[in-house]
Amino acid sequence: MNLRPDAAAARCREAVGRLESERAVSRIWDCDASLWKAEAVARKAIEGALGWLTIPDRIEPELPELEAFVEEARRDAEGVVVLGMGGSSLAPYVFGRTFGSAPGFPQLEVLDSTEPSAVAGCAARHDPRRTIFIVSSKSGTTLEPNIFFDYFYDRAVRELGDKAGGRFVVITDPGSPLEKEAAARRVRRIFPGDREIGGRYSALSHFGLVPAAFLGLPIRELVARARRMAEACRGAAGENPGALLGAALGAEALAGHDKLTFSIGEPAGRFGMWLEQLIAESTGKEGKGILPVEGEPLGPPAVYGADRFFVRCEISGWEDAAAASRLEALAEHGHPIAELRLEDTLDLGAEIFRWEFATAVAGRLLGINPFDQPNVQEAKDRTHAILAGESSGKAQARAELDEAALSRLLASIEPGDYFAITAYLAETPETEAALQQIRLKVRDGKRVATTVGFGPRFLHSTGQLHKGGPADGVFLQITCEPAASVPIPGRAWSFGDVVAAQAAGDLAALQARGRRAARVHLPRDVTRGLQELALAVGRALPA
Repeated sequence: MNLRPDAAAARCREAVGRLESERAVSRIWDCDASLWKAEAVARKAIEGALGWLTIPDRIEPELPELEAFVEEARRDAEGVVVLGMGGSSLAPYVFGRTFGSAPGFPQLEVLDSTEPSAVAGCAARHDPRRTIFIVSSKSGTTLEPNIFFDYFYDRAVRELGDKAGGRFVVITDPGSPLEKEAAARRVRRIFPGDREIGGRYSALSHFGLVPAAFLGLPIRELVARARRMAEACRGAAGENPGALLGAALGAEALAGHDKLTFSIGEPAGRFGMWLEQLIAESTGKEGKGILPVEGEPLGPPAVYGADRFFVRCEISGWEDAAAASRLEALAEHGHPIAELRLEDTLDLGAEIFRWEFATAVAGRLLGINPFDQPNVQEAKDRTHAILAGESSGKAQARAELDEAALSRLLASIEPGDYFAITAYLAETPETEAALQQIRLKVRDGKRVATTVGFGPRFLHSTGQLHKGGPADGVFLQITCEPAASVPIPGRAWSFGDVVAAQAAGDLAALQARGRRAARVHLPRDVTRGLQELALAVGRALPA
């Protein structure tokens, strides 16, 4: 890791000295939970969440059997669809975007949106007779994977009758409700999760490796790279790649540079989406946290405040001269920058472990437990209450754009804040581009960090930091009139009801915590609605 300028390197050395004095590295490997929390209940929970440390060794003997299963299953599969959320979907998504499918292997799609057109579109693209559906949920109680399973299993039954279960693979912790339902539906295979690994730390377990094997990735080499990184992370803190990165993350956050801005080179450009959940959900609690900024393109020094920490990940052979030039200018203006180099894309296995270890180290420096997510459940509970009819939060907002409310929201942004767009919309290239335009207007006009999250995915990612982290977020929720509701078999509500309830529950949770948040509800013509919103944002910002 190359860290600059000198002031950042000095802060990192000081943090390393603290870690060495506390014997942090050896205590992590000894699973000494008191490194993070003194309370007995918290220590017990942490001790039961450190299985990620040894998963590269423990999963390796299972890989030949996994490869053999995939070799047989892919023969009658043109596509593979991962039905998951958060830690169960982000690693497969990154693997698919980075590597694509090897010759002869099926195309992979990840469905982690309850937006009705996203669900219907996925169904239209995949014939159940020629598709393998991977239902992925650690707890087996997560709403989204369960209703995806209901919806796609019902479609498979209509096509295949009592053979429908053969089109499904399930990944879940042993004894979970999903495991029982999968057995009742006679699915093709159930792969066990590891009870001692939390969802966001599960990329090197079955949750990441089963989809990776269906892509045709050399999963043994991916795991071998992770194992070598794990060995390197046993060394003294000053020579330990994970501890050094964690020391930099923690030291910069404590110095006020808590907006961790990723610049990740192709073809691994969306690796930041996995990092986003890992960092936000692990550190955003007790009024503290590191905000990961993913997908925000590098700008000139003039558009940044003093709270940024830039991390550049680049793969050999994919060097980007424009990014290097931008980073050089930022370093000259005193912004801290860390640079990491990967030899090739398979080094993602190593980077996954390095960042997991670094996050554990940063958690120690921040004084929080990096293995829980106490505020994620809050929005879930509000969503369930709305769907159960116990709350009136499903009422639709007006389709007119309230420019006065938007102006007040944007006027509340101060230096050191961040601006988060939470979009309960279908994730399309056109929508992403429109939201990028809006976020950059705010970044450039207010000189603050910006994020874009699609709901409900971000609820299982940055949602923890939004509610449990510092009160420096300003939230613009964007919803729309769905084109169709898309019923869910066996349920009293549709996907349209679910996404509306999730949006309402999230907004209520933010407002209950005193966060600055407002909703814009778009008409069915989302493209036109976003164009009008972009113009309104431009009018509301200082010239």
